[in-house]
Amino acid sequence: MSRLLNPDRPGQASIRRRNGKLRDSRITLSHGSGGKAMRDLIDDVFVGSFGNAVLEPLEDQARLNLTNLVAQGDRLAFTTDSYVVDPLFFPGGDIGALAVNGTINDLAVSGARPLYLSCSVILEEGLSVETLRRVAHSMAEAARAANVAIVTGDTKVVPRGAADKLFISTAGIGVIPKETNIAAGRARARDVVIVNGTIGDHGAAILCARQDLALGTTIESDCRSLHGLIRAMLEACPDIHCLRDATRGGVATVLNEFAQAASVCIRFDETSVPVCEPVKGVCEILGLDPLYMANEGKLVAVVPRESADTVLAAMRAHPAGRDSAIVGEVIAEPQGVVLLRTVFGGERIVDMLVGEQLPRIC
Repeated sequence: MSRLLNPDRPGQASIRRRNGKLRDSRITLSHGSGGKAMRDLIDDVFVGSFGNAVLEPLEDQARLNLTNLVAQGDRLAFTTDSYVVDPLFFPGGDIGALAVNGTINDLAVSGARPLYLSCSVILEEGLSVETLRRVAHSMAEAARAANVAIVTGDTKVVPRGAADKLFISTAGIGVIPKETNIAAGRARARDVVIVNGTIGDHGAAILCARQDLALGTTIESDCRSLHGLIRAMLEACPDIHCLRDATRGGVATVLNEFAQAASVCIRFDETSVPVCEPVKGVCEILGLDPLYMANEGKLVAVVPRESADTVLAAMRAHPAGRDSAIVGEVIAEPQGVVLLRTVFGGERIVDMLVGEQLPRIC
């Protein structure tokens, strides 16, 4: 076996093993047994896709250089998530890209620089190996695009019928730079609320892919990583008060979380919230509210009023924020409440989502 220098431990060598080759076309229980079939699966599908110097030794843990982490900030951001979306592939993305981008975004909205991810998969017996390869390649492409490494993982196989094809769990770590302080409780009266584009795209895309609605147009998910956009926003305004990606529960739920955490009121204008026409059409047909629809590439930001125009310009200059818009403001009273100015000129309370508009959305 050949040896190569391990960049995480300068001067030390790591062993490069001869990778196994998976020859099966379907996942069997033996692929979760811990033996050669499982090793071939891991080597061929996962190491072959994610391969990096930290992952390749295949220890039971990833070994990361603390000196490199500390050099980038003074706090560690750590998050975990699971993905059970149905269908696995949809316009604009798939479960693999969703898992990587969603985990990156959960780190990035703290102001952290995402660095490392783990990937744990639960496979149903009978799953097509080609399907798994597509998902793994999609995860690898999303990670590479974000300059993030998938460095450790786990594989389990359950009998046919005990799961629905493929579930993914991820965890991620990143480093928060010094002086960055983003938190839901920091919203203050006179702050401005900004979203980075049209809302509800992911929820509508999944619904259409699942129900095969004949709309005459294809709605694509907004699945993407947001850390580059957030870097640009922080360069424009280091004192961003609140950031959160509006996934399940949508923009309405995020605004309620901010209002309750900071004991303020958030008032926004229905006519200012960007919603694309196909999503509006789906919501009107099915009686859904786009404010509660899931997103996978949209964030809600609360920024000081004096910095709002600067932040908005920086967002619109980035590909992930071209359709950004100021949608509301923070006021002092009534505390813990979100108010919507309707198209008819009145106001109504927008509460958190009750129940589930659409299950298995991510």
